[in-house]
Amino acid sequence: MPICEIDPWRTQYFESVPCPENVFIPTEDSDAWMWNPPHRWVYDKLAVALSQGLVAAPHGVAPQNYPVFSKPIYNLKGMGVGSRVLASPDDYADAYRPGHFWTTLLEGAHVSSDVALVDGVPHWWRHAIGVASGAGTFDHWQVQAEASPGVEQWCGAWCREHLRGYTGLLNLETIGSRIIEVHLRFADQWPDLYGAGWVEAAVRLYEKGEWRFDDSKRRTGYSVVLFVPHGWVYRHPPAELQRTIIGSPGVSSLQITFHQELPPGRHAMPPGGFRVAIVNCWDRAAGDAARERLRVHFEATRLSL
Repeated sequence: MPICEIDPWRTQYFESVPCPENVFIPTEDSDAWMWNPPHRWVYDKLAVALSQGLVAAPHGVAPQNYPVFSKPIYNLKGMGVGSRVLASPDDYADAYRPGHFWTTLLEGAHVSSDVALVDGVPHWWRHAIGVASGAGTFDHWQVQAEASPGVEQWCGAWCREHLRGYTGLLNLETIGSRIIEVHLRFADQWPDLYGAGWVEAAVRLYEKGEWRFDDSKRRTGYSVVLFVPHGWVYRHPPAELQRTIIGSPGVSSLQITFHQELPPGRHAMPPGGFRVAIVNCWDRAAGDAARERLRVHFEATRLSL
């Protein structure tokens, strides 16, 4: 398999694509950090904030103005763990944690952008807008067919300045076009929505250092997320229900996004809920309908901790 994927619910996107044995393409930040020593500094979120001229400092240096946003300087597990808005000095005192920092509270669209870089120069972009549902969770992501000029201008210049020498895929999370997180990998949640041939193009990028992908038929897609309450043990849906959902018109793929053999606490999840499923689709209504069918299953089969 060309993509080094540890989540079994995502191997479906990569297992049929051939790849040379010496090509390693990360989907986990831990792998990306290990395999890219010259550029691993981008996982330092405080450094990324300061590199853009944002006001930021580690906990221990109190903010002069509020509100600000607080989160860990490093968090390779993701999912918004430990992040929160600080609205006052009392909030700051309550949230103080070693290894955390605060920065400018940004406003605007929350965008996840995948970009193909050759020696730090962008050659392809794709953007997804997240619709938040509170406390670190998302209702859905819209994988846009359109460009995002603000993101591409700001982040493209940042990549050219700071990522010279890096050839590969990059994921940037931005709010109001300003970078909040950098990942030396792509978003493996929705590669099927990028179109036929995209995974093959990714392999070629890492193997030969060139980007060639026919993106003329791109269209908007949706990644619909199901979060359920914390405090329960959940079971995977039966195979028949999963096949029915995957076969529904307008649905591209289904991910059941947790290990049922592990305790819930072993999963990195945001405070607002436990993520159990993702439906990738071309028809938003079809994705919503599939999510509700899954919700009924999880509510009916959950067990007390």
